[in-house]
Formats: sequence, C-alpha cells, structure tokens
Amino acid sequence: MVAGAIELIVEGYVSLRDQAALDELRTQRRKLIADLDACTGIDCRSTIRQIEEDIVVIEAGLARLPA
Repeated sequence: MVAGAIELIVEGYVSLRDQAALDELRTQRRKLIADLDACTGIDCRSTIRQIEEDIVVIEAGLARLPA
C-alpha cells in the first residue's frame, strides 16, 4: 500500500514530535469541513469524507506522541 500525502505529513510531524503542527493541521481540516458544509449548490460529501479521513489519520498521529 502506498502512503497518501497526509500519512507522510503526519509521520513527519510525529517523528519531529511536533504536536502544535498536528493540532494546526487538524484545526485547518475542521475549518475546511465547516466551510464545505456551508456551501450550497454543489455536492461536497465526498470531499468532506476525505477530509474526515485525514482527521482520523492526524488524530492517530497525535495519539502516538508522548504525553
């Protein structure tokens, strides 16, 4: 399986132990979902699903960081 871009980005931040960058990435994705939810006239469901999958990857990376 080939890793996607978000997996590679998260892996980089985890290896650097950069929680702030991961938090910012997650916040950005959540804002994108809010913006797409506000759109009318176009179907953004598949894009929203992909962004939600990104958030799952980001949160998994955050969980791997030392407390």
